[in-house]
Amino acid sequence: MNTALDFSEIDGGMLAEVGGKGANLGELTRAGLPVPPGWVLTTDAYRQAATGLDLTGDGLAERARRHLLGAPVPDAVHETIVKRYAALGPDVPVAVRSSATAEDLPFASFAGQQETYLNVVGADAVVEAVRRCWASLWTDRAVAYRESNGIDHAAVRLAVVVQVMVDARVAGVMFTADPVTGRRHEAVIDASPGLGEAVVSGAVNPDRFVVHGGRILERRAGDKRLAIRPLPGGGTERLDTAHEGLCLTDAEVLRLAELGRRVEDHYGAPQDTEWAIDGDGGLWLTQARPITTLYPLPEPTRPGLRVFFSVNVIQGVMGPLTPMGLSAFRLLGAGGAGLAGLAPADPLDGAPFMAVSGQRVWLDLTTAVRSRPGRAVLPRALALGEARGVALVQRLFDDPRLAPVPASRLAFLRRLARFARRVHLPSRALLALAGPRRALAYSRRIGEVLDQRLRVAASATPAQRLDHAERMLAGTFPAIITVMPIVVTGYGLFALAARLSGLSLAEMQDVLRSVPHNPTTEMDLELWDLATRVEPEPFRELTVAELTRRYEAGELPPVAQRGIAAFLDTYGHRGVAEIDLGLPRWSEEPAHILGALANYLRMDAGSGLAPAALFAKGEAQARAAADRVVAAARRRGRWRAAVVRFGLRRTRTYAGLRELPKFYLVKTLAGVRRSLLAVGEHLAGLGVLDAPGDVFFLDFREARAALDGGDLRALVAGRRAAYEQESRRRHVPRMLLSDGTEPEALAAPGALDGAGLAGIGASAGTVTGRARVVLDPVGAHLEPGEILVCPSTDPGWTPLFLTAGGLVMEMGGAMSHGAVVAREYGIPAVVGVPDATHRITTGQEVTIDGAAGTVTPL
Repeated sequence: MNTALDFSEIDGGMLAEVGGKGANLGELTRAGLPVPPGWVLTTDAYRQAATGLDLTGDGLAERARRHLLGAPVPDAVHETIVKRYAALGPDVPVAVRSSATAEDLPFASFAGQQETYLNVVGADAVVEAVRRCWASLWTDRAVAYRESNGIDHAAVRLAVVVQVMVDARVAGVMFTADPVTGRRHEAVIDASPGLGEAVVSGAVNPDRFVVHGGRILERRAGDKRLAIRPLPGGGTERLDTAHEGLCLTDAEVLRLAELGRRVEDHYGAPQDTEWAIDGDGGLWLTQARPITTLYPLPEPTRPGLRVFFSVNVIQGVMGPLTPMGLSAFRLLGAGGAGLAGLAPADPLDGAPFMAVSGQRVWLDLTTAVRSRPGRAVLPRALALGEARGVALVQRLFDDPRLAPVPASRLAFLRRLARFARRVHLPSRALLALAGPRRALAYSRRIGEVLDQRLRVAASATPAQRLDHAERMLAGTFPAIITVMPIVVTGYGLFALAARLSGLSLAEMQDVLRSVPHNPTTEMDLELWDLATRVEPEPFRELTVAELTRRYEAGELPPVAQRGIAAFLDTYGHRGVAEIDLGLPRWSEEPAHILGALANYLRMDAGSGLAPAALFAKGEAQARAAADRVVAAARRRGRWRAAVVRFGLRRTRTYAGLRELPKFYLVKTLAGVRRSLLAVGEHLAGLGVLDAPGDVFFLDFREARAALDGGDLRALVAGRRAAYEQESRRRHVPRMLLSDGTEPEALAAPGALDGAGLAGIGASAGTVTGRARVVLDPVGAHLEPGEILVCPSTDPGWTPLFLTAGGLVMEMGGAMSHGAVVAREYGIPAVVGVPDATHRITTGQEVTIDGAAGTVTPL
């Protein structure tokens, strides 16, 4: 390996030799972009210097720094540095910059994690700066950053860039997409006099310029009270300044934006760049790296600005879906699209209004946003399930690019009418009004039919199993959605009762406590009942891992062993993030359920906080609330009271069925998963895959093609790595425009006067308790009475609800899953609280008011 390479000698395959920054500077130089000349001391030099460094044991960062700063620079490396530096000219000022192999990557920029030394003059000074760059690979912040991004310390090496300094009149940073709003092709430029370090380090309030489509949209002057200037003979100084006005002319701003466009075009992705303009007006590009925080854009199916809404956010699953999980969603979406007359030619392609990005599912809402009926329906629908989305879509209604078009109105109404006919809305509504027993029997019959259809003969071939899986997924949504007209009738009568009684829906909220026929609350109460019957000692004394081992070995006490098996026989198809059939079910990994049982056994079964007691209390509160609503209606007329009493009875009968379609859907996904594991076992036997579970990192087309043989192990390994990387994404927008804009980034976070947080009241009541922030329910420990603070929930979370004193969620609306279950358990809940899991800490005392929708840290 060469010890040093000029920028012009570096090609795209040299990342391991020159690191991320070196590779980018070499690529930009070869592309003819204005990069100051320089060279890279390769990772081979670091390898020589790091010989003897022990990467095991405690205190690694400090030991590594001490080793690299104390060891002599190898003679050959020292000679290379001196010769290469001399070739630049006599005592040329240079920047000496770290360039790690895990740097400027598409998913992790490592910006600022290693050191840079500016205006270094003289060979000896360059050698010392190189040594310090090597040591900076092991700063505490660099070590923590690698660990948070899952990067192996032992696999990382450091090259060092030595680049001629630009004597900058003005310098700064330019993003070729807005890093806050996400809008693509919008250059955001920060500029300040002197070296760019003042801007990069945040030491100055710079001027800001925003450019889009060749027009300067914003000019904002910063105070620019500090400038960093090079000193004669080396080093830099910080000077207090009083620069009035803007430090860039409009012409320079547009030149910079054009340079940013060229860099982005070269890489094919938005870039975070550093730049400088010298005293002669020369424009220089000193660095470019990907903007790693932008969410990838869904592929628009039609031209023009499109509006996408996250299915993952709606479902409370913030992580990515496996490739097979995404493939299953396409089939489910194709079945749903057929109800509106939008069935794709091939169901495997998915619905035309469905897109995938970031390994997550998105719905294209543009047709609804651009039609007047859609504008009437969409906010009301979002208010029920994802309340924070209401304000977002209403702001979009003011965007002239999304103005209503007549064709969209007609198309929306036609599709809505066709959908209503296909789900038999009129006849199901009449059934719900006239015959509650028959309506409930119908909802049960759908589940029985699905159970029959899910059965696959043990003798079925892998190809037959794939055929069956595709049929089940494409046909499930049209079957299960026919329950919803019954549910909608119940909630429609609830709204009618509000109108007739003169009360608000919020005032009537207690009517919906502890409703029957909800499969999720029935599941949780059954688990609680099991907790009252099992032998408590193992659950109080053993870890969850040991409980799991004993259960799987059949070694738990008899009541617990039989009871858990019976529970999993009924509910084992459920799990955390259960909408992804690529993830295990409780029947496969029962640790979560065993942990929930251990949590329940910390509660006093005879206390008023016990779930069964809370549920019974909720039923009593609901009856009392219904009586109050009827009394209010009677004061306005006797016939009103009769209608309200009838309507509220139907409401309570049908409200719990809201959870039933998803219950059936998840049962279908679990059945298909079992069949696909058999296909995976066959493919592993052929040597196509390493293990049966690898089948979930293929899609249906690939799994079918693989039946003919081949080797997909490398493909699966790559997809597993991409899935794990995407799992670490910290931010998933709830709404996204096709130009990259995140509408929520334009809105101020919910806040009250003082330190309180504002959300949506979802379950009435006030409670004060210690907060417990939970990001993953698996293995989570929640003491009785603690306030559960979480991003969002799906049914896999609900065993935690039984011990919670209250609930705070970042996502959701009044009819989202967490809100419904919280009401039924009678625990106060506030949903739609922006960044709650970051703004509240575990152990902090908080008061939540589920009626007002407020969360107040104490």
